[in-house]
Amino acid sequence: MLAVDDLKWDAQGLIPAVAQDRLTGQVRMLAWMNREALQATLDSGLATFFSRSRGALWRKGETSGHVLRVSEVVADCDADSLVLLVDPEGPSCHTGRATCFFRNVGRTAAGVEPVPEDATPFLLSLEAEIRQRAESTAAKSYTRSLLDKGIEHIGGKITEEAGELSQALRAESDARVTSEAADVVYHVLVGLRARGIEWRSVIEALAARAGRSGHAEKASRGQGPGVT
Repeated sequence: MLAVDDLKWDAQGLIPAVAQDRLTGQVRMLAWMNREALQATLDSGLATFFSRSRGALWRKGETSGHVLRVSEVVADCDADSLVLLVDPEGPSCHTGRATCFFRNVGRTAAGVEPVPEDATPFLLSLEAEIRQRAESTAAKSYTRSLLDKGIEHIGGKITEEAGELSQALRAESDARVTSEAADVVYHVLVGLRARGIEWRSVIEALAARAGRSGHAEKASRGQGPGVT
């Protein structure tokens, strides 16, 4: 394990630190730390940075309440940059977006402003697309048509797709298994949207079971397996 003094600080005594959602992988923001900011982060468990413009420490969320709870600090191979694995509370960008990274570079013709698109892991992007399609008309959107048919229908589709995945696992090609697994995940995401449940909550539940015997975890809540 590296000590604070083992890190390679720049000439100003600073090191860049990227805050990344520990469950979804979404990069939330980048800021700078000095030794004092890093030690404050390690001591408090709340991301604290150094403002180069003000020459002072600042704790993320100290005015907005949108703190970053730090579970782990990891250095890169050269020990000259950091990743903070965080549980974010609310948006991390001053614009109100979840992430500061949303300004596309070099993806459209000159003079044409691209539609802002967050730098987001694919499953979160798919979840956002399902949320967007939920607002369209059923005639144009399969997702919207599923939601219009209600929870019972969506549950039936999940059961159907899970059965097809089970069959593929037993007797079909890897390509079929992959395709059927994708169908299951998609329909689960639609079901979660119908209930207003975020994908991060599912990952959070899985993370809470990590390191526990599946039998013990199941017994503690009376249903479902844990992570063995």
